[in-house]
Amino acid sequence: MFSIIIPTYNASKHLPSLLKSLEVQTVKDYELSIIDSSSTDNTTEIADSYKAHVIKINKNEFDHGGTRNLAAKQAKGEIIIFLSQDSLFFDENSIENIAEPLYTDKNIAAVFGRQLPDKDASVFAEHLRLFNYPENSYISELADKEKHGIRTAFFSNSFSAYRKAALEEIGFFKKGLIFGEDMFAAAKLLLNNKKIAYTSSAKVYHSHNYTISQDLRRYFDMGVFHRNENWLLREFGKAEGHGLKFIKSEFTFIKKKKGLYLLPEFILRICAKYLGYQLGRHYVCLPYSLNKIFSLNRSWWEQRKIS
Repeated sequence: MFSIIIPTYNASKHLPSLLKSLEVQTVKDYELSIIDSSSTDNTTEIADSYKAHVIKINKNEFDHGGTRNLAAKQAKGEIIIFLSQDSLFFDENSIENIAEPLYTDKNIAAVFGRQLPDKDASVFAEHLRLFNYPENSYISELADKEKHGIRTAFFSNSFSAYRKAALEEIGFFKKGLIFGEDMFAAAKLLLNNKKIAYTSSAKVYHSHNYTISQDLRRYFDMGVFHRNENWLLREFGKAEGHGLKFIKSEFTFIKKKKGLYLLPEFILRICAKYLGYQLGRHYVCLPYSLNKIFSLNRSWWEQRKIS
């Protein structure tokens, strides 16, 4: 049996479509858990109408790792599938396909699927999804860090599947992370001599049209994550050349889309990401008020101040 877990907050815009697309999946033997952070809309009513097991927490208690752990530890399935509330299955085989690598190789502990850009995705959002989630599937193991560095542990819980037993072995997700609980877990699994897989046949629609400001704030949080979990870069190494590869790819994509008028924005986004990441890496030198302004996950800073 599968356990499908979806963290939610005010998800009424997206949740009905997602749950409708879940109903037509070829896989029928599953339990559905919605872990909701005190939504103020009718999210929980929608979940109830689909006979989901609803777990309610206070909004200020949300934690990327801890919240998922709360639902995962209660899960009855041997395979746990995580989804973002704003994702949408590409076809009826999505769950079947994301679980398939777990059956073909017992040493694969976790799998993540392909995220396709939404229909309203901007050129930048479209390229990001196509770059990070390519057509070719692959399997990663610890030895691959010599070639790919930290990218070896690249993983996304927006659409993922884990062996519950493998998660238990690493103590589930780490609590208290600003984000990146998925990459943290993937790295721990690799260090535990397990494999992780990316399968392009398991697809969902999921993208974000970030503004330049949001890009800066997202990369700020990435910098904070790498600063606080600096063992990741020490253990796996940097993704040498990956950033330059991305920039070249994005420039080519913009030209292909005949969007040369976007070049000023392209340059601004590169600068914003670099600035945001460097600020995040040095957040301990900044006052609390600025850190909160720069961050995309502002509630994380509020929790730290309370603690």
